[in-house]
Amino acid sequence: MPSGTRPSREVIWGNIRHMTSISTADVRAALIARTEIALIDVREEDPFAQSHPLWAANLPLSKLELEAWGRIPRRDTRIVVYDNASDDGEGLAQRAVKRLQTLGYSDVSVLDGGLAGWRESGGELFRDVNVPSKSFGELVESKRHTPSLSAEEVQALLAQNADVVVLDARRFDEYQTMNIPGSTSVPGGELVLRARELAPDPATRVIVNCAGRTRSIIGTQSLVNAGLPNPVAALRNGTIGWTLAGQALEHGAARRIGPGVSAAHHEAARSAAVDVARRAGVAWTDATTLAQWREETQRTTCLFDVRTPEEYAAGHRAGFRSAPGGQLVQETDVHAPVRGARIVLTDDDGVRAPMAASWLAQMGWEVAVLDAPPLSAAALETGPDQAPQPLPPEVRRVTPATLADWIATQEATVIDLTASASYVKRHVPGAWFAIRSQLPDLLPRLGAPRRIVLTCGSGLLARFAANDIEALTTGEVWVLEGGTAAWVAAGLPVENGDKRLLSKRVDRYQRPYEGTHNAAAAMQAYLDWEFGLVEQLGRDGTHHFFVV
Repeated sequence: MPSGTRPSREVIWGNIRHMTSISTADVRAALIARTEIALIDVREEDPFAQSHPLWAANLPLSKLELEAWGRIPRRDTRIVVYDNASDDGEGLAQRAVKRLQTLGYSDVSVLDGGLAGWRESGGELFRDVNVPSKSFGELVESKRHTPSLSAEEVQALLAQNADVVVLDARRFDEYQTMNIPGSTSVPGGELVLRARELAPDPATRVIVNCAGRTRSIIGTQSLVNAGLPNPVAALRNGTIGWTLAGQALEHGAARRIGPGVSAAHHEAARSAAVDVARRAGVAWTDATTLAQWREETQRTTCLFDVRTPEEYAAGHRAGFRSAPGGQLVQETDVHAPVRGARIVLTDDDGVRAPMAASWLAQMGWEVAVLDAPPLSAAALETGPDQAPQPLPPEVRRVTPATLADWIATQEATVIDLTASASYVKRHVPGAWFAIRSQLPDLLPRLGAPRRIVLTCGSGLLARFAANDIEALTTGEVWVLEGGTAAWVAAGLPVENGDKRLLSKRVDRYQRPYEGTHNAAAAMQAYLDWEFGLVEQLGRDGTHHFFVV
């Protein structure tokens, strides 16, 4: 514990004895001292996005079993959980402590007073998601004066058939939803590696965009930092700015980067990336040291492969999670919720890992790049990224065919625990949507069903929830074998729409910068919010950001 901080105290919460609580002052002291701590908001994503501390990570109580082991790998990590409550009743936070302890975590505390206590103690509160990365991006622009062009200026260049390439730094699926006409998908972590190949003439103007601001700022500044000889600029305010200017977007485009780069362009990118990383204070480590770090019991070491998901699936080092470089920098709170942890990155080109590491170092992380000989194909693991999870409990399971019979004879009440967007898209006919953590309050609305069948996309979350339900009802509790996916695969009919919502759709925050139907006022309000983030950082005082 940092010197000068008060020890945590033990209190009694309802029928839970000796649950440890911790003050806002102690949490701030740990963040300032850079000792390891995971500040976890266990509410759903939408309420989290409305208000939370800078370094809080959202890990909803409803999905703890699915996410905790992958996001907080060391079981004795110091974890502080909170919800919005300020009383001493058994709310989400207290239930989360018990569940985390069941998952093997040994140092879990509740934040005194919850979110209200943080606010009342003078703690700064932030809106939206991925706030550490977004506020850092705004700081970068304010310090480096990252070059940018307005939507109108870019449109004029395109209309003139100027020598310009527009590179979209978002994920490919985001790019396909909406993009600047004629642009090419180049996710942010690929920009320094690929830009020279895509714009080999130094006279070609390179414009980087995202949906809002952060990824275009970081992408543009990456190219500037790496010494790209071309004129480079961010599309100011991304597709939001483009839309607010009344300009049309393209939809369903498929232009994306090719498989490789020339030897000359690769070497230029590698040399530049290494130089940038060293200036940011990034370290390099070998396989022997990495093995020692992984054996440490008092320190968290997060291992990330920053290549594309396709490259990762084709072959990756054991123990490394997939985190494409651009998204890792954009979503540090998702990938590394343990502030103060050590981060090790790997790639196979010597460009992407150093560039991503340079930004993480500037965000206050201890970060190293693995410098080790390539492994043989036989020594690599294959397949997509898989988060470690506990084995689901054994529960009573019903086949889709039998459930269809039960529904036809009104012998089952179906509750779907999947994401609300997935439920609205398709669900078992007659199924009710519910958020798992809200079930104690929701079940009475269904009366006293004789038989409840739980489902979700795959059936996994439903299996973890089954024991919760059994403690709340006298009826039988079953889980649909294989979830709604198995129901669909069996050729059974589905419904869509939102007519049977037991829970409000608060499981996901509607981002003002995604999709194509957001109100102009909401988009402008989002931009205004981003412009104020640097001032908020100054008031908060826990960030440790610097800009090279």
